[in-house]
Amino acid sequence: MTHSKLRAAGVAAVIALAAAGASFAQSPPPGGPAPGAMRMMRLEGPGPEARAQRLRDILQLTPAQEPALKAFLLAQKPPGPPAPPQAGAKALTTPERLDRQRARLVERLAAFDQRAAASRTFYAQLTPSQKKAFDALPQEGGGHREIRVERRMMGPGGPPMEHDRPE
Repeated sequence: MTHSKLRAAGVAAVIALAAAGASFAQSPPPGGPAPGAMRMMRLEGPGPEARAQRLRDILQLTPAQEPALKAFLLAQKPPGPPAPPQAGAKALTTPERLDRQRARLVERLAAFDQRAAASRTFYAQLTPSQKKAFDALPQEGGGHREIRVERRMMGPGGPPMEHDRPE
């Protein structure tokens, strides 16, 4: 009798494992990302007009300071999406890839310099009490952030993911 109970428990365990394996093997729901795909979520901060109004309220800006605010906010606008990888990028040599990376860094540094100059110009238009309030504001980092969430459900040898491609 104990032997049959043990056999029944073993059969039940095999059935449970088979059912669990089948649930993992199911395809994702339609419209969802494919296994191994990378999803990108964008966490948006307040919109440009909401941010402008927040600065107006906190800093108690005067109508004479409005043009400086608009110029500041325009310069703080985040850049567009990055350019897609160019065809033939795999054929580049290491020094050529390094040169491309340096060119992108120079472009980003120039964009930073423009944002910094706009910040300095706006800051110069503020009164001492407004400067103190502006200095106390948290850094916003351009108003948006991207978080990459990777799903590597396929084992080694699966299809390469977007960020795995060399530039």
